[in-house]
Amino acid sequence: MIKKVLVSDAEQIANIYNHYIRESVATFDTQEWTVEKMSERIEALSCSYPYLVYKTTEGYIAGFCYAHPWKEKDAYSRTLETTVYVAPEYTGQGIGKKLMQELINICREKKFMTLIACITEGNNSSFILHEKLGFERVSHFKKVGMKFGKYLDVIDYELIL
Repeated sequence: MIKKVLVSDAEQIANIYNHYIRESVATFDTQEWTVEKMSERIEALSCSYPYLVYKTTEGYIAGFCYAHPWKEKDAYSRTLETTVYVAPEYTGQGIGKKLMQELINICREKKFMTLIACITEGNNSSFILHEKLGFERVSHFKKVGMKFGKYLDVIDYELIL
């Protein structure tokens, strides 16, 4: 079930996110997040932008997604960047797609114009997800990040709402 995030969800969200910090290049963060840091992030974003969780019937968070400002300048105020993560034990079940569909709907209702997804090269499941949702590949930045001793490319996808 998709719900609006609560600050009390921070521990489970941090656990999911920290898995991706440790095990993948899906995020360029290299240091794990504390529950306190995640709580602050949730509070800062959820008051102005959509931030959603997918809860199982047992109350566990199987995934989360949110939108946040793409750039700081006023001219970009109708453009948001999206983020989505699914707990490893729940991948492949359509949870990321359901979360993103709801996020897209909320952003449309709130009259945002454009959504941007910045995806690390090699994250094929994220490429496929965003393409299924109607995002189009619009840029390819080469060797803009380094993680696990390797330079990484970032590919941007865009959805005009």
